Amino acid sequence: MGRLTHGQGDDAYTVGLTGAPGAGKSTLTSALVRVVRACGDRVAVLAIDPSSPFTGGAILGDRVRMGDHATDDAVFIRSMATRGHLGGLAVATPEAVRVLTAAGFPWVLVETVGVGQVEVEVAGHADTTVVVVNPGWGDAVQANKAGLLEVADVFVVNKADRPGAAETIKDLDRMLDLAGAGHAPGSWRAPVVATTASSATGEGVAEVWDAVLAHRDHLLAGSGEGLAERRRRRAADEVTRLVAARLLERARAATGTARGTELAEAVARGELDPWTAADELLPDL
Repeated sequence: MGRLTHGQGDDAYTVGLTGAPGAGKSTLTSALVRVVRACGDRVAVLAIDPSSPFTGGAILGDRVRMGDHATDDAVFIRSMATRGHLGGLAVATPEAVRVLTAAGFPWVLVETVGVGQVEVEVAGHADTTVVVVNPGWGDAVQANKAGLLEVADVFVVNKADRPGAAETIKDLDRMLDLAGAGHAPGSWRAPVVATTASSATGEGVAEVWDAVLAHRDHLLAGSGEGLAERRRRRAADEVTRLVAARLLERARAATGTARGTELAEAVARGELDPWTAADELLPDL
């Protein structure tokens, strides 16, 4: 295991942890914090919790499982609510990472809600994406449908002391083989690491961190995509989302005007199709 050289102006290295609810993401995150601290680095955790679709509130309870680090000044843990945002992440996550970078944290662990087949959004916000599954998690079809092969830089089979862990590892390796992972020159093949993060020894957790470091070194070496390109795409996606959000705000305001109401009524009467109505409102945005 090695430390990240964090020079002035460097972005914090972001590790996203995602997976279905109950996979043990919070427990694994807490165990990874212990490994990072053993290396002597400071580390921040963004724990994303779901907001209720009915009340809008959130329990913000993931950090309860990370109480072991409450008195460590070199560990910062922040819970954030999704506030209705789909995809398992809070809208403010990129801004929070910037603040933590400015505060000098070299590592930021982002733990997502765990929302099934839309959990892959974390890949757009992380330098390295860790996908956590359990024995008996599902089949190859389900994994491909969820897009896990495309987003995972490291696979973790957590709760590996349960029956079926070996079969799950073999299933993931077969999927990666069929997808041709690691076959192209300079490409990365996601390693599959077995862990029992809840055990007293944190079995396999150090190996997960080694895999994260190996992926970071792969990106820094410029192999394949490279870290700079991955971050450039992330910045471009963030700008696109902000542009879309501002356009949506302006569109809602425009549809509330007299002209917008007139067009909406024409669409409702069947006198105008919605695409034409939208084209007529676009110059006002």
